[in-house]
Amino acid sequence: MDLRALSRFSDVSEFEEMVLKTEENGTLVRLRDVGRAELGAEDYSTFLRFSKQNAVGLGITQLPGSNALDVAQAVKREMAVLATSFPPGMEYQVAFDTTLFVEESLAEVVKTLIGAILLVILVIFIFLQDWRTTLIPSITIPLSLIGTFIFVRAFGFSINSLTLFGLTLATGMVVDDAIIVVENISSLIQKGMTPRQAALQSMQELSSAVVATSLVLMAVFIPVAFFPGTTGALYRQFALTIAFSILVSTLLALTLTPSLSALLLRQGQQPPRWLGWVFDRFNRLQDWWQRGYQRILNQLVRIKGIVIGVFILLLGLTGLLFTWVPSGFLPDEDQGYFVTIIQAPEGVSLNYTDKVIAQVEDEILKLPEVVATFAVGGFSFSGSTANNAVIFTTLKPWDERTRPEQSVQGIIGGLFPKFISIPEARVIPVNLPVVQGLGTFGGFTFQLQDRRGNSNLNDLVQTMGQIIGTANQTEGLSAVFSTFAANTPQLLVEVDRNTAKALDVSIDDLFNTLETAIGSQYVNDFTLGQRNYRVYVQADQQFRGKPDDVGNLYVRSQSGQMIPLSSLVTLTPTTGAQTINHYNLFRSIEITGSPAQGFSSGDALDRMEEIAATALPPGFGYEWSGSSLEEIESGGQAPLIFGLGLIFVFLVLAAQYENFVDPLIIMLAVPLAILGALLAQQARGLVNDVYCQVGLVMLIGLASKNSILIVEFANQLRQEGLPIAKAAVEAAADRLRPILMTAFSTLIGIFPLTTATGAGAGSRQSLGTAVFGGMFVATFLSLFVVPILYIVIVGLSDRTLKRFRTKPVEEA
Repeated sequence: MDLRALSRFSDVSEFEEMVLKTEENGTLVRLRDVGRAELGAEDYSTFLRFSKQNAVGLGITQLPGSNALDVAQAVKREMAVLATSFPPGMEYQVAFDTTLFVEESLAEVVKTLIGAILLVILVIFIFLQDWRTTLIPSITIPLSLIGTFIFVRAFGFSINSLTLFGLTLATGMVVDDAIIVVENISSLIQKGMTPRQAALQSMQELSSAVVATSLVLMAVFIPVAFFPGTTGALYRQFALTIAFSILVSTLLALTLTPSLSALLLRQGQQPPRWLGWVFDRFNRLQDWWQRGYQRILNQLVRIKGIVIGVFILLLGLTGLLFTWVPSGFLPDEDQGYFVTIIQAPEGVSLNYTDKVIAQVEDEILKLPEVVATFAVGGFSFSGSTANNAVIFTTLKPWDERTRPEQSVQGIIGGLFPKFISIPEARVIPVNLPVVQGLGTFGGFTFQLQDRRGNSNLNDLVQTMGQIIGTANQTEGLSAVFSTFAANTPQLLVEVDRNTAKALDVSIDDLFNTLETAIGSQYVNDFTLGQRNYRVYVQADQQFRGKPDDVGNLYVRSQSGQMIPLSSLVTLTPTTGAQTINHYNLFRSIEITGSPAQGFSSGDALDRMEEIAATALPPGFGYEWSGSSLEEIESGGQAPLIFGLGLIFVFLVLAAQYENFVDPLIIMLAVPLAILGALLAQQARGLVNDVYCQVGLVMLIGLASKNSILIVEFANQLRQEGLPIAKAAVEAAADRLRPILMTAFSTLIGIFPLTTATGAGAGSRQSLGTAVFGGMFVATFLSLFVVPILYIVIVGLSDRTLKRFRTKPVEEA
């Protein structure tokens, strides 16, 4: 037979009946005679409230490598199941869900992608004016996207904002090669060739150009995938997604497009009668464009020096814009929630902080855009103390908050003056960083360091005050603060060790008595229902509420006597820091702030560095951390990434054309695209952030495509015997229609990004504006500049080569 001993208590009454001592007369002293036992919380240092209702919070954190959306959905399903067994009157609600921003961002990008596909197809139809001709490049779009998904899956990428950004931008590019091929085939058919002959002839003319443009685009993006750090992670999936889509679209343009053209296209195809009038007017407009464009080029040929001079001025303007456009790291996004930091005076109780939280909750819940508040008292991101609190505020969906003042940034700006009027505490609403883990709050993170190794903390605190005071009075900075404090009231306990030794009191027993009575001590576990809970011992509240209560405690000596602590310890009031932080081994204080309205994060970093240069005393220094550190590192990587992109493109073109002259002409169009991108960013008040830099890298390839078509056909015409100037002008005029078609399809595909709203709109606008502005300006200017550059550079090259070839003959 098994024996089972009941070794754990399972009810509060059992603890109260526990025997502590047996007197000589047999009287039992039980716990209820000298104290009490209660079933309560394990920790009373914090509390939680949901929309002013007491609650219990469960925090869910995903494991590394897991999918945030899958985790959130699984938790919600499980909570729905658990809710069926809740006691009557108990309910649950998801108070704070960071995945809503991710879901909404993905939904917005998908809408943008669908809109871009429809607009691109419309542009193709307007230019090609036949459903059969339109159908061929239109088929390329879904096939390229499906093929891209295969590569995305093979490389272990997920469907996220970056990959969807890449697909959206690729929508306008994957049809470019197909458009060029089918447009040329259609033109040859109109000249009398059969569809099959036209397809074969087009591939002989265009294969080299199609391969060159695709290699250029892929050469830009593939090196980006190997960059380390956060910037590399942001670039990688975006860049490779576009590279995959270009690879698939190129294969389709070289194989499927000519085959379908030979099968589907017919001679004498006419649009429906109701569209004939519209297309006729559009064709007349195209003819007028082409004639006018050729006349302008012939005039520009006569003033080549002026054109080259203007081009040089534009290069200088591009360099100036790099210094004028403010820099940044990631755009400040409306994530559907914000956080309010509450910092009450040091040494106050949790009840004091609770009253401040109630005032802040009242102000926040008055706002019609707010769904709920989730307040945690006694908690901060830098540590748990009674005078700190954090309130997470969830807002209504983005489509219900369309006005600027209803955005997170607008709401935070409106709350600032209201919270300043609360004198009981410092209350600061802040936006959280877009990438979790890069800092605690949005804005910059400045680590003030004491590098002297001095133990005096007051000097560091005094320097912190000077930095914060100066920063808040500096233009371009706002809400500069620190949660660090070194004036927390404390009692310094000094033990008279000689007296303790004389009275035969163990120092360990003395400190254990203090720990148990004033703090608490874990004893063992007890069983309640089907779970085990911890048992803690502590002096009751009325016996540990005042400093004098420490002296009323007793410790047992080795001889069994009870010695009062008042005869062994001395209490000295003092102040100090509850926590002391270190950053890279040095004592540090974290200072957080934001750029003021109209200034970028790069401007804020520059202002803080200027303040540090003048305000920091000898022996003190600073470092950046979080998103600020990433911004500085990404700023250093951007020129390297851009430079490598240029080098790779140049080498690919040099291998393709087997000379350095043609690649030079093609690459000179890139600064025009950069000029357009930076002008667009400046005009919209956007900054040169990571997404803009991605767009700039992308423009290296996009700007080269039109130049490749002009240079390729000019070379073919020269081989037929035409002079340099005439070959350049006729090649540009002949390629005007496909250039405009591909440019319009790319611009239309990108345009929905420039007008993005809702979740993730900041990143989409930054990327879309840079690419749209760069492509628009590059297309317009390169049509006039590239032919002139071709005439000047090729002419100079030919004269130089001729001089070297004739020189040995003359010497002989």
